[in-house]
Amino acid sequence: MRSVRARAAIGATLVVAVALVAAGLAVLLVLRDNLIGQADLQAEVAAREVAGQLALDTRYEDLDLDDAEDHPVQVTDEEGRVVFVSKGLQAVSGTRSPGVSPVPSASVGATPSPDDDDDDDDDDGDDGGRPARGEVSSDDPDLSDGTATVDGKHADYRFAAVEATTSAGITLTVHAGAPLAPEQEAVDTVRGAMLTGLPVLLAVVAGVTWLVTRRALRPVEGIRREMAAITASEDLARRVPEPGSRDEIAALARTTNETLTVLEASVERQRRFVADASHELRSPIASLRTQLEVAEAHPELLDLPGAVADTVRLQALAADLLLLARLDAGEKPGAARLEVGALVREEVSQRAGDRIPVTVEVAEDAAYEVSGSRGQVARVVGNLLDNAQRHAEGLVAVSVAADGRGVRVEVRDDGAGVPEDERERIFERFVRLDDARSRDDGGAGLGLAIARDVAARHGGTLTVHRAPEGGAAFRLWLPRAE
Repeated sequence: MRSVRARAAIGATLVVAVALVAAGLAVLLVLRDNLIGQADLQAEVAAREVAGQLALDTRYEDLDLDDAEDHPVQVTDEEGRVVFVSKGLQAVSGTRSPGVSPVPSASVGATPSPDDDDDDDDDDGDDGGRPARGEVSSDDPDLSDGTATVDGKHADYRFAAVEATTSAGITLTVHAGAPLAPEQEAVDTVRGAMLTGLPVLLAVVAGVTWLVTRRALRPVEGIRREMAAITASEDLARRVPEPGSRDEIAALARTTNETLTVLEASVERQRRFVADASHELRSPIASLRTQLEVAEAHPELLDLPGAVADTVRLQALAADLLLLARLDAGEKPGAARLEVGALVREEVSQRAGDRIPVTVEVAEDAAYEVSGSRGQVARVVGNLLDNAQRHAEGLVAVSVAADGRGVRVEVRDDGAGVPEDERERIFERFVRLDDARSRDDGGAGLGLAIARDVAARHGGTLTVHRAPEGGAAFRLWLPRAE
């Protein structure tokens, strides 16, 4: 039961078994009803034939009963007494005279004449619904189940009771039977065939379901084996086999490969990040240690400003690495409402040490509200301004404006700009386009990577274009707060 194939085969077999049993019972019931209906019709025809002869005052010994062996006949009078039975009828049960309790079956030869029973009732009186003299009742016959022994053979019969009135006014009830043996034989034959064929059919259903499910799940087993091998080898470059079909299993394989691709890229990016971070941290730590060791041996040679600068750089790098770690861990920004224009003015006002004054272009009467973390959005603006200060010749400008359903913050400079083929690579971590710059002047190469990650976490974008002044124009777009 732990196997999908086994559960599918058992489930399909149970469903088919229930359906076949229900269908078989329905077929048997319909067949039985039809056969009993045919027996009722045969019994009624035989009873009416005999009743018609009695209505014509035919004597009992002259009745035409050619098929008495198949359709035994019993005739009773108004008081329920048996007045006639067909040849060979030895015993009978299940026949009744309307309104009269059953009486013991008569033996062969009881053939009283209709003249023996004289009806002195007034013909003009109430006949209680009986047929008129010399006629057969047109009402539906009374039908009942019973048994009869004919020539020593006991069997089940279906009896029909029909009333007939002679010209003398004597009302007789004719009970004629039709054998139920053909019906029972047919039902038993069909039931036996069903009981014989049902296990075979269920076995075929179970086997076919098992084979079809096994074939359908074969690609899944291939995917499982490959995933197990990838887990054991830790080789994320491997991919699971994709079947040529266009079903759900093929979609599962494609999705699994896409997940492996993303996971491989994430792990590779994490490895590069760790390697680059360790490399970036090694330089300021080694420099600071060297200065401290020199200062310990020769206090007069202590480069205090250099030690402070290395410490500040190390502190900034550690802060950047911690922020990237939080962003990679899926940290979500806050839901506070921010007025971007005021935030930009405040950030620019705090930059007293910039070598180039920053020009702010924000409409005074406009409100540009977004939702997110104030500290992180301010960090993005600060990183873009730091980048512009490093590359500008004499102009750094920042503007805030509405852009569709969002707010656009643009930071421009008049520097050399960013080559078009490098406009995506500069957002990678630890990337510097100007290798001639020192690490102290050029930074660690994390500012733009942090800025894009923060923009993405806020549902926005960060792109770079060519500024009208010839330099770079970084455009930060954030959705408006609802």
